[in-house]
Amino acid sequence: MGLDLGALVLKSGGLSVSDYDSIVAINIFVALLCSCIVIGHLLEGNRWVNESITALVMGLITGGVILLVSGGKNSHILVFSEDLFFIYLLPPIIFNAGFQVKKKQFFRNFMTIILFGAVGTLISFVIISLGAMTLFKKLDVGPLQLGDYLAIGAIFSATDSVCTLQVLNQDETPLLYSLVFGEGVVNDATSVVLFNAIEDIDIANFDSLVLLAFIGNFLYLFFTSTLLGVVAGLLSAYIIKKLCFARHSTDREVAIMILMAYLSYMLSMLLDLSGILTVFFSGIVMSHYTWHNVTESSRITTKHTFATLSFIAEIFLFLYVGMDALDIEKWKLASSSPKKPIALSATILGLVMVGRAAFVFPLSFLSNLSKKETRPKISFKQQVIIWWAGLMRGAVSIALAYHKFTASGHTELRINAIMITSTVIVVLFSTMVFGFFTKPLLNLLIPPRPDIAADLSSQSIIDPLLGSLLGSDFDVGQPSPQNNLQLLLTIQTRSIHRVWRKFDDRFMRPMFGGRGFVPFVPGSPVERSIHGSQLGTVTEAEHS
Repeated sequence: MGLDLGALVLKSGGLSVSDYDSIVAINIFVALLCSCIVIGHLLEGNRWVNESITALVMGLITGGVILLVSGGKNSHILVFSEDLFFIYLLPPIIFNAGFQVKKKQFFRNFMTIILFGAVGTLISFVIISLGAMTLFKKLDVGPLQLGDYLAIGAIFSATDSVCTLQVLNQDETPLLYSLVFGEGVVNDATSVVLFNAIEDIDIANFDSLVLLAFIGNFLYLFFTSTLLGVVAGLLSAYIIKKLCFARHSTDREVAIMILMAYLSYMLSMLLDLSGILTVFFSGIVMSHYTWHNVTESSRITTKHTFATLSFIAEIFLFLYVGMDALDIEKWKLASSSPKKPIALSATILGLVMVGRAAFVFPLSFLSNLSKKETRPKISFKQQVIIWWAGLMRGAVSIALAYHKFTASGHTELRINAIMITSTVIVVLFSTMVFGFFTKPLLNLLIPPRPDIAADLSSQSIIDPLLGSLLGSDFDVGQPSPQNNLQLLLTIQTRSIHRVWRKFDDRFMRPMFGGRGFVPFVPGSPVERSIHGSQLGTVTEAEHS
């Protein structure tokens, strides 16, 4: 079901069009992408409306216009393929998330992020799956098997961190931003791994052995995918450090970083692993080692290139979802009236809200128990914001739903059409409504304080790529925790941190480069100046 970008299959009234019409359709879609960027820029001051909502609205408007022009036969100009999403659109989004991550904040709250992103996703998956098995039958949705219900649980367990992060401000609320960002990425990876594991199990002969095989397959996918991403990142760092591409061309540095990142994702897909986990950890490792091994011009180029590709992919996807929401073919096949898809969507949203509440508040309590007195804990108001922010569904949910319930973007069965239209409604409603009210809810529960915001800004506005993988997040001379659980977890965390820093400084950085390593380009006084100044800074920091 692959979609050749050189020969996109375009539709008009359900029939293939000529090459001329194909070019016209592509021009329209590119023009819409440009319009979304321009309108998003004009609305930049209003944080209630972000680019995702803008793209959805533009897609709805465009879909309505196409629907009128085609006489009610069609509402979009491109046929969606989940392969297009997983092969071309998703890699830059996830890689950029890992590449631009503020690693110090991310790993400072790593245990909480894992609790929310992995354990919490599993809890939400179970609740949504069980709820769907119970409630869908009362709605007379149609014939669904156990594998379908499990797939639905995985599909709607995937949150949309893109919309949430466009609303939150990491300088005003660094803890919230770190938790929502980290949970979003780990959640997406966990949901996709769950979905893939469900696809591989034998549902017809489901028993305790099959359940154990499912758990084993999930853990295998999770850890091997992570390991592959780390290896790919280290390999790129070693190649660039040893070969010194910058002596001949900085373009080669940029090219090898982009291609190695994409290769890690495609290799993971080829091995039936989780490409999301692989490319995310590849991005983290590349930003910690590889990025510091290239020249200054290459650093600026790679940073903005990855961010731009991710931005365009996000806008592309939400623009298409907006147009596909008015696909008359799916709506007619789903039901004679929109009541059933709307009722099903409301049921799914209710399960999503219950499933999220079932882990956010209990896991926040456990996380607070493990924190020292001096470390900020997750307040109840912050927990409410985390719960609310994770109610949005987007790119991953859409792609998984299309993968499960369509063939090359088309639906042939009524139940499949119902599930696709319901998924589109959930994504539209959650993104536009929950996303729209996230900022006012944040201001209501945690009013911004200029003095604290300015202090936080001075600490966190530093370029995220200049930090180490694990910053000095744990102070040695702090008061002891109050209880044995806090003492146990804190001592273990601090010990792991110290061991990692010593191992990284002694073995990893000398071999793979990283902070403090600046490539020397003969004949470049700028590079020599940067080289000397940064080495002096690092040496001073190490002796201080």
